[in-house]
Amino acid sequence: MNRRRIASIDILRALTMVLMIWVNDFWTLTGVPKWLQHASASEDYLGFSDVIFPLFLFIVGLSIPFAIKQRQNKGDSSISISKHIIIRSVSLLIIGVFMVNYESAHESLGVGKYWWCMLMALAVVLIWMHWKKSPIPKKWHPILQGIGILILIYLAFIYKGGANGDIGMKTHWWGILGLIGWAYLVNALVYVFSKGNLYIMLALLLIFNALAVFGQMDLLPPLNKNLSFLSVIYGGTIPALTSAGIVATMLYKKLSANHSKWIFITLIIVGIIFISYGLLTRPIWGISKLQGTPSWLAICSGIGFISFAILYFIADIKKQTNWAKIIAPAGTATLTCYMVPYFVYPLRNITGIRFDEFLNTGIVGLIGSFIFALLVVIFTGWMEKKGYKLKL
Repeated sequence: MNRRRIASIDILRALTMVLMIWVNDFWTLTGVPKWLQHASASEDYLGFSDVIFPLFLFIVGLSIPFAIKQRQNKGDSSISISKHIIIRSVSLLIIGVFMVNYESAHESLGVGKYWWCMLMALAVVLIWMHWKKSPIPKKWHPILQGIGILILIYLAFIYKGGANGDIGMKTHWWGILGLIGWAYLVNALVYVFSKGNLYIMLALLLIFNALAVFGQMDLLPPLNKNLSFLSVIYGGTIPALTSAGIVATMLYKKLSANHSKWIFITLIIVGIIFISYGLLTRPIWGISKLQGTPSWLAICSGIGFISFAILYFIADIKKQTNWAKIIAPAGTATLTCYMVPYFVYPLRNITGIRFDEFLNTGIVGLIGSFIFALLVVIFTGWMEKKGYKLKL
């Protein structure tokens, strides 16, 4: 891991990305234990899969103060940084919308559902490849990005969704990357214009948690129809997880002048407070990811703080990072890693390649699925070494 970075953040991001690929592959398996799966919408239950996405949102927050500081050190103004934040967020929203529409695409789609997905993934690669670091000559960069943009326009034009194939592209729930985009946008902008003020970010964290509570109790006035696109921010739950990550990093930076043990202790204590709050309020609204209950938000926030603390102790205090080298690309080329399955799954369906049912069942299937996640990361690392890495 790069010693100029906080090793624990890179490792936590890498671990979360590997686990995200793993749990996203569960749909190909049978006999997956209940505790590993997502809970249903009506359950008061927290499955292992229900923790992965919120942990990623938390990690987005962990990274924001460092990323903004890096740009400030280069001399970028607040306006310049804000433009970058907005462009990056819009990029995530665009990709997220295409991905979520793929889920509801109809079989009658012109090029076929799976080819549509392959072309979508190809367009994302062409547009958001970090071409400046690639071996491709500079003159080709705008041409390749232009081709990617044209592909996305074409795919949006031919799209057919819904049960009858009569629905065009919609935002739906924005998709995983779209939700990340909204959470990143509001938190990063507030961080920039508050000049990294800890108390303002704490207030933002409390406001988002309060919105989650009011929303759960149906006490929030409905959003104006023209502002409905802001529902993710207004709901509070999704951006609150990223706010928690920012606060964790700010606590780390505030305590970094003191002995490192206080960073570890403080993060653990804050994590315990969040988890305790989540468990104490569980009888009110239950723990549910799909309902976005305040208890789920609090428990996942607490898990984020404690996970960061444990990895900080292992990687930054004890300097034990070699064990994470194999998954390092998932922490440094995260978007590349996330996109690889969007080529693999459609190709699997197009070719009809299937493993024996025994290899997709129970513990054998889970091990095979985890190996698949590691292979995705290894391939991502190979691509990164060749100079091919997606960057927003």
